[in-house]
Amino acid sequence: MDPQERFLGELEAHKKILYKVASLYCANAQDRQDLMQETAVQLWRSHGRFDGRSSFATWMYRVALNVAISWVRDDSRRNRHVATDAHVIDTALADEATHDAPPHLRVFLGQLLESLDALDRALVLLYLEGHDQDEIAAILGLTATNVATKINRIKTRLQREHGGSGT
Repeated sequence: MDPQERFLGELEAHKKILYKVASLYCANAQDRQDLMQETAVQLWRSHGRFDGRSSFATWMYRVALNVAISWVRDDSRRNRHVATDAHVIDTALADEATHDAPPHLRVFLGQLLESLDALDRALVLLYLEGHDQDEIAAILGLTATNVATKINRIKTRLQREHGGSGT
């Protein structure tokens, strides 16, 4: 299998990552499509630099989140916001931690995510998906200590602002 076929196969196998990240940063379907396309282009442009030190999925998350964070920063004039619709939150956070939660709690989670900056939003997505601190650090380009500190600060902030347990 040539490198292009291998790349396209990996992209197809992990395409949910594109949708999860786009759903986290874009409130409407057209913006999600645009961001997913931009991310796919960036993945294609940089796939030759993928060195295999991490899994393809980890590398793909890193590229996708970097593109999304840049997208939000560069295009804030369009007033993009994270979606708070329960269905979109379900898709972005499709795992056991949120799947069985009532719709009002999923909407609340969306609102909490909207209150975070772009990097912290990415960190929370990865944390809720069950990635460990080392994986999150590799994806986001942070140290594991920085990830742990940020998670604790986010939990403390949520406890303070919303009176919940933060866990």
